[in-house]
Amino acid sequence: MSLLNKEVSPANAWAPGAEPICVADFEALAKAKMPATSWEYVTAGAGDELTVRWNAEAYQRIRLKPRVLVDVSNVDTRVRLLGQEHAFPILLAPASSQKLMHAQGELATARAAGASGTAMVLSSFSSTSLEDVAAVAKSPLWFQLYVQTDRGFTGELVRRAEAGGYRALCLTVDTPIAGARNRESRADVKLSPMPNLKGIAGVGSVSGIPTGSPDIFKNVFDAAMSWKDVEWLRSFAKIPLILKGVLNPDDADHAAKSGVDGIIVSNHGGRNLDTLPATIDALPQVADKVAGRLLVFVDGGIRRGTDVLKALALGANAVFIGRPYLYGLGAAGEAGVSKVISILQREFQMAMMLTGRTNVGSIDRSVIWT
Repeated sequence: MSLLNKEVSPANAWAPGAEPICVADFEALAKAKMPATSWEYVTAGAGDELTVRWNAEAYQRIRLKPRVLVDVSNVDTRVRLLGQEHAFPILLAPASSQKLMHAQGELATARAAGASGTAMVLSSFSSTSLEDVAAVAKSPLWFQLYVQTDRGFTGELVRRAEAGGYRALCLTVDTPIAGARNRESRADVKLSPMPNLKGIAGVGSVSGIPTGSPDIFKNVFDAAMSWKDVEWLRSFAKIPLILKGVLNPDDADHAAKSGVDGIIVSNHGGRNLDTLPATIDALPQVADKVAGRLLVFVDGGIRRGTDVLKALALGANAVFIGRPYLYGLGAAGEAGVSKVISILQREFQMAMMLTGRTNVGSIDRSVIWT
């Protein structure tokens, strides 16, 4: 039976001698297990996919400056975010339609996150309802939100998330329209039903919708959204609000002045506007601009524990990973996601020790070789 239809345990997730040892190993494993269209959906970016490539390449250009003869027998990887303690500054970014990758979809991801104490952000476009995910979660859940054209429906989503115990809202602000996702269109990717959006015409309860259709999210992406909608959300949301998709330092400054709790420096994984800069290249200017007035997160291109260290050194409070855990999900369900998380956690701990950093607070720009 295909792994897409059968959950596996860590003991039998891998063929003898073929257990993945780094995040990159999961890509080939996922490609062999997942339907071709699902693989294209996860991997695809916008346009010529230059930003997708730059996200990863930018980390490779950054060199580290080690310190030796530092007592690193006790390394503290904990970080406090929005009043919650996290074992590692590594969180799971929102990703839609996870049942395209594995039959258990978001439930497998949530279980893996819970087993490792990792916070997970659930997508509005998830293929499992926010209530069902909350029922299996054992670690903090945040909820990713789009401001729909129907503000009443948006408000209801917020109330459902709050009632479900979600600890924060991540409002996506970089998508007034979907980008030119040529690879998705060529692959004729079709999304699974989206129970969180049931009730929105043409979206929530309909399966087999082509992602390349210009009308797919006409009632979800609101091109009229503005800072007034951020104000509106803050007026009634009872949980912290984070803006996802900030690259411009001036927007980051506006976010800090608006009173939101954090921003995610993100180019949407290179899936919207091609030729945007790599997020790690944008991060220092954003972090300098906000100067500690709110939390700063970053996503895009993180494939190694050293990447996590570099992001924190350049101003992030924590990082989000997306494609890495989705490849883990496609390769082996819950066991695959768990393995991806554990690899990055261990590599991050090693990077701290090898650069003489004993706690997250001691990671600063002096760890970067300039």
